Amino acid sequence: MPEGHVTHRIAGMMNDNFAGRIIKSSSPQGRFAESSARIDGRAFDHAEAYGKHMLVAFEGLDERVNIHLGLLGKFFWTYGVEPVEAPITGAIRWRLGASADDGDARGSVVMDLRGPNVCALKTPDEVAAIVGKLGPDPLRTDADPDVAWVRIRRTSTPIAALLMDQKVFNGVGNIYRAEVLFRHGLDPKMPGKFLRRTEFDAIWADLVALMPLGVRDGRIDTVRDEHSPEIMGRYPRVDKHGGEVYVYRRAGQPCLVCGTPVALEEFAGRNLFWCPRCQPHHRRRTPNP
Repeated sequence: MPEGHVTHRIAGMMNDNFAGRIIKSSSPQGRFAESSARIDGRAFDHAEAYGKHMLVAFEGLDERVNIHLGLLGKFFWTYGVEPVEAPITGAIRWRLGASADDGDARGSVVMDLRGPNVCALKTPDEVAAIVGKLGPDPLRTDADPDVAWVRIRRTSTPIAALLMDQKVFNGVGNIYRAEVLFRHGLDPKMPGKFLRRTEFDAIWADLVALMPLGVRDGRIDTVRDEHSPEIMGRYPRVDKHGGEVYVYRRAGQPCLVCGTPVALEEFAGRNLFWCPRCQPHHRRRTPNP
């Protein structure tokens, strides 16, 4: 499932390509046809991300389009083609397009959305309910990390599960979860109530620093300079997810810091990666006050 940096990146692309332009909206697949017809011919206002949720607004329309990609959803972009001329390939849930005829220097562009878990118009109350259930998003300037800390400091839920809970850390997925725990030498299975506030602050600061790089580059890189391929004299990582990482999808390979084979275990329905030596089992007995 795409992590929050993907949603933010796509929202930025939508704003760059469509902001202020009259939109051609359709649903070739038909599952979003009625709602897309209400959008057709309106001016694009803005798109914004709340973790893995995206909300898209149009002028003169109180509702917003809520998108959640889920496991299979993807966006596809075509430039230099008029919306009415773009080919229909695959099951396109929602097609947005802008024409070169509007005189905008950005030219014609088409965005196709395929296979999302959610693509629906939501009322203001429904939008408020969706956002209200989400925890702070490290990519948003209005995020309040104390909301996450309150939910962590008294629970026996392991920190690895809390980092994937969107009510706690909104937008964090399996890759960032594994990597920040490694970067701070934390036992993934340590209950949240044993996490120190200084450690929480360091995790939050790390996510705030790392995730914007994912938005910018379209890939997740988490290794520090001293562990880069160039400095270590190793081959770059080859993986469809891209990016240089410490433990994610490196099970059995030597840790880049200590050489211990990276461990893998199914945990709460997802693959958990960690280094047994750099992230030893915690022995704390005193919870946070």
